[in-house]
Amino acid sequence: MKLQQLRYLVEVAKQGLNVSEAAEALHTSQPGISKQIRLLEDELGVQVFVRNGKRVVDVTAPGREILTISERILREAKNLKRVAEEFVNEQEGSLVIATTHTQARYALPSTIQDFLKRYPGVKLSIKQGSPMQICEFVMDGSADIAIATEGIDQFPDLAALDCYKWNRSIIVPDGHPLLSLGRPIQLADVAAWPIITYDFAFAGRSKINRAFEAERLTPNVVLTAIDTDVIKTYVGLGLGIGIIASMAFDPDDDEGLHAIDAGHLFEPSTTRIGIRRDAYLRGYTFAFVERFAPHLTRKVIEQAMLRHEEV
Repeated sequence: MKLQQLRYLVEVAKQGLNVSEAAEALHTSQPGISKQIRLLEDELGVQVFVRNGKRVVDVTAPGREILTISERILREAKNLKRVAEEFVNEQEGSLVIATTHTQARYALPSTIQDFLKRYPGVKLSIKQGSPMQICEFVMDGSADIAIATEGIDQFPDLAALDCYKWNRSIIVPDGHPLLSLGRPIQLADVAAWPIITYDFAFAGRSKINRAFEAERLTPNVVLTAIDTDVIKTYVGLGLGIGIIASMAFDPDDDEGLHAIDAGHLFEPSTTRIGIRRDAYLRGYTFAFVERFAPHLTRKVIEQAMLRHEEV
């Protein structure tokens, strides 16, 4: 039994039982993967995959158990390498951050800048996606930590650590009537206009919806996007008013737009960091997290990874 064979098994499952795509992802040949999986099945005495001719069409009952164990073995093998790397050269390595556009664009730049000055030998990568996608990146080992507002608490194997709370602003173009209300803006004022905001899976969209439902109002959402800059672009074109994270508005950069504080209209949201409970973290990973959220010290992180509730 070889780690390479387990890696092939897991990748075929990950690629929806498509051996060709697994071969492409692993930069190897389809026949080579098929041969190694057959050899492993012969050694174990059971089939992992159900085949129809040359096609893999399903996973057998024992195969599901074997895949679960294989994933665990591969994670532990990765942890072994990280332990060795930590003691050989604690200043070099790689760190993959999975996050959403809003966090990558507006919350992380200063942290990343400081981190790279302190650890120039660490190759830092950012993978963007929806909250569910970035959690999956951490779960399958293609990212080290997830930073998001939604989704992390849906994965029991991720330790979820609260970073900071934030709220929203209403974005309008120059001369918009909402700028001259003469009083704090209300949800009814917002509901009277076409709205451009985040896709449902992003940036606390569920809290926006709940706020309108509580007031028995139906928002006229005419456009959704995963990218805050896209929302601001279309607000600038006069297609509607925007509801965005307050941190994503900069009066110097967002010329022609104005932000109206809406913190009193919506529940605050919490940005969290998600880390696999069984991961071995390099020292610089702890340093990155603490730079982003100073209260998340190494001790706090390690305690969160050991227990099954959020910090």
